[in-house]
Amino acid sequence: MTLLLLAGTFEARQVARGLAERGVTAIASLAGETRTPEALAIPTRIGGFGGREGFETFLERENITAILDATHPFAAKISHRTAQVARDRGLPYCQFLRPAWEVGPGDDWRHVADEAEAASLIPAGSRVFLATGRKSLDRFAQLSDCDVTLRVVDPQPGPFPLPKGRYLVARPPYRLEDERALLAELSVDFVVAKNAGGTGSYAKLLASRELGIPVLMIDRPPQPDGPKVAMVDEALNWVDNL
Repeated sequence: MTLLLLAGTFEARQVARGLAERGVTAIASLAGETRTPEALAIPTRIGGFGGREGFETFLERENITAILDATHPFAAKISHRTAQVARDRGLPYCQFLRPAWEVGPGDDWRHVADEAEAASLIPAGSRVFLATGRKSLDRFAQLSDCDVTLRVVDPQPGPFPLPKGRYLVARPPYRLEDERALLAELSVDFVVAKNAGGTGSYAKLLASRELGIPVLMIDRPPQPDGPKVAMVDEALNWVDNL
């Protein structure tokens, strides 16, 4: 058996470690969104596949016999393609989908479908903290009269595209005390976040609750049909049973 682990999440690193400890023959794949990703415990390739045709060529070349998809919950396009290719080729497929965050007592969440809807709800002159990723920034172009902070994993080339804004370079996990201090220092009026789930970036939501800051929560896109697991142990058990 040769397993393909589609990685890119904290849990994928844990799964890779478990695969290595079990002696499973596996290859991890990272999309290359992060310039200096943390090393995984199994052989890793970085970069896109070149569409469906390139993906299938890779599967054949590496004799892949099963696929575990542990990409980001918002990488739905990749997940749908992967699930379809696995079905067409008769390969076992499982998606690791960590539980979504849920609103709790004291939270002020407003669910939105996408970045455009979130932007439409932000009044002029607001101070906004974006935790939506660098690729989302163009969808907030209408916030030119707002003070915008976008948190990114890597330093970005060129100036911030909005007149009153900045990049903030930092990597998860984030501590509650740091998030609380950051949002207070920026006098944030709105936090915009994707419902990624997990613990690494949850602290901003706890800090928002404590500070009474509204959160515009972008709901997850539809996920592909097929087997799903939500815990690292469940993912490794799925591999054990192949």
